Amino acid sequence: MRLEKQHDPRLNAAWIDHYLENRIPLKEITYETEQFFNEIKKDFAVSKYTRQKKTITQRLWSLIAEQFNPEDEYHYKSKVSENQLVPSWKDQLDREYRKLKSTIDDSVSVSDFGAIGDGQTDCSAAFKKALANGNREVNIPAGVFIVDGLRLPSWTRLVGAGKGRTILKLHPKASRKKRLITNRNYVAGNRNISVENLTLDWNIERLGDIENTSSGGNYSSCLTYANLLYGWVINVEALNPGLHCFDITAPLYNYAGDGLRAKGGSRFVWLDGVNGSGFGDDGVTTHHSDYVFISNCHFSDPSGRSHEKGFSNSNGFEVDDGSRHVWLVNNSSTRCFGGIEIKAHADSSAASGVYISGHLSVHDNRSFNFRHIGHHKKDEPESRSAFNIRAQKLVSIEPTETALYKNSSPRSLVVSGYRNVAINRFLFVGDPEYDYQRQTAVAIQYRAAFVSLTNGVIEGFTTADSDITVFGGEQSANSVRIQTILSLGSAKQVVMVGKESKLVRLKDVRRRSRYLL
Repeated sequence: MRLEKQHDPRLNAAWIDHYLENRIPLKEITYETEQFFNEIKKDFAVSKYTRQKKTITQRLWSLIAEQFNPEDEYHYKSKVSENQLVPSWKDQLDREYRKLKSTIDDSVSVSDFGAIGDGQTDCSAAFKKALANGNREVNIPAGVFIVDGLRLPSWTRLVGAGKGRTILKLHPKASRKKRLITNRNYVAGNRNISVENLTLDWNIERLGDIENTSSGGNYSSCLTYANLLYGWVINVEALNPGLHCFDITAPLYNYAGDGLRAKGGSRFVWLDGVNGSGFGDDGVTTHHSDYVFISNCHFSDPSGRSHEKGFSNSNGFEVDDGSRHVWLVNNSSTRCFGGIEIKAHADSSAASGVYISGHLSVHDNRSFNFRHIGHHKKDEPESRSAFNIRAQKLVSIEPTETALYKNSSPRSLVVSGYRNVAINRFLFVGDPEYDYQRQTAVAIQYRAAFVSLTNGVIEGFTTADSDITVFGGEQSANSVRIQTILSLGSAKQVVMVGKESKLVRLKDVRRRSRYLL
């Protein structure tokens, strides 16, 4: 299978069910996954290894940080609505969208303010007048509109004529740090902003053959929501940003250390039907924000140019530092370093409380990669924040090596350092002709614990040493349950368990030749 840049992500749900040969109702699968999660889940605990002396830089960041608590104080859950998994808070978000539409005083066209979509005229002033101080629906006709970045006020709908028809393009003289679209007030925050039905072109060509396309922090993206309460990004395409296609974040990234995070994160944001390519870092990413819903989206073919060449951690979907309670549903990725990466840097809190229901990863290097950098090894502090991932209906097709990150072993799944991880109903397919160099398709490693893998099929990893490896040694994974797994014409060993790993339980693990079916 090959997914193109223009793949329609609204087909993802059907493709995922096709590959999984799934005839089980989503409601039943969701209940099943929740049961597996509850069986392995342990309460949050702070071990004696979590304390670490803070650097001067971390102490300075701490002055503008807040405590990170993995728990959800509102106890929101997942529910099934029209055969799609949604967060229970989506009802609240829908009410706010109706409120946004009902409180709009005026519907205007940017053309009435002098905007010309000829791909040459600077339309920045026309957009500023059209947006005014909010309470407006601003319509953009078909065409290519040059702007030097837009800052949207509260209570705004920015609506185009469709992807590829309405194109907002950064001005040729825009600085490298310019965001194409963002909300207007990072200090006081904004609320109720929606961007719909258009293409965002960061105009990377204006920078020439520059080595690093981003300028640091959360600049250089196509769309950034920072300190936003209630936001929507619907049917939007993002092309070639220096950093991210879409970033749901706080005004500043924060590096005060594990257990803390930035203040002013965004809350209750929905991205649906968006796609992007050519990104310098990630397709869509979240930082220090809560209650984000990402559905029916597709990201592919990053440039990786915000990183050093050959060391580009460019992911299709990244749930990053200090994020909490993020839902990813029926998305797809291809030719990225990671399809979905749930993670944090060493000097930040890990993302926690993530739900995945349906993801199609094709030719990514690591389809699903869950890790807290700097909290894996024996002499490193145990993560205070890397908890709680529920994932179901995962499809990984032929993970492969990539020039983005040289010497990174292709894998369908990696779990490092996270605890309370339940993965249910998955298909991981390798390429029988590819040399996996005796590596493994699935790695549970580096102090991961309370991990459940259930109801999975792994096939085609014929040159791998094992389909699933629970790594041992000083950084061994522990408390792992592997149940109802079929290895179909794949590695010689289905499950390999390293020394010093404890409480690894295997049940109904089978190996079968493809030719017997």
